[in-house]
Amino acid sequence: MDPDRLFARLYLDEDVHVRVARIVRSHGFMARTTRSEDMLGANDAKQLAFASDQGMVLVTHNRTDFEDLARRYFEEGRSHSGIICAVRRPPRECARRLISLLNDRTAAEFVNQLLYI
Repeated sequence: MDPDRLFARLYLDEDVHVRVARIVRSHGFMARTTRSEDMLGANDAKQLAFASDQGMVLVTHNRTDFEDLARRYFEEGRSHSGIICAVRRPPRECARRLISLLNDRTAAEFVNQLLYI
């Protein structure tokens, strides 16, 4: 992750509606999807590794699996760029909550964090 970057960049896994990424981008933030990054079908561990390698915060509806992955990263002393577990809501509401987080935290404040919206 670039330590000078102010705003976090998001990576939405395939469970999150692509419309969320479009809405987030329309507010000036960077948001990629598994589709845009040609990662459809990759397992959760690969998704988190990809997001971390790219310095992106992973957004998912898959709370249980990503809680386990976050725990594993912690136990192994590995770092990730952040994980946001989002309750399934309409895309506009999910995007609104993400935009609020992006406005309230720097990219560095997401590192190794597991957040819930």
